[in-house]
Amino acid sequence: MTKLRVRFTFPDNLVPRPVIWELSQTFKVVTNIRRAEVQENTGWVILELTGEEVEIQTGLEWVRTTGVEVELVSGDVLEG
Repeated sequence: MTKLRVRFTFPDNLVPRPVIWELSQTFKVVTNIRRAEVQENTGWVILELTGEEVEIQTGLEWVRTTGVEVELVSGDVLEG
């Protein structure tokens, strides 16, 4: 099993779409929201993804095709 922390940044047209839910339903990836901020026209979320490396990477490639920006995060996202 692999764990990876990522940040998704949503453009205004994708804020209402359940991209994280779709990711967990389409790929064998467990999503754990560590921090988030969502407003009417923008949003971001930091996730901890757990699963097989190939499932995580394939899932992240799919997320990028939706228009969500994906960045890798390092360190403890709950501290300052």
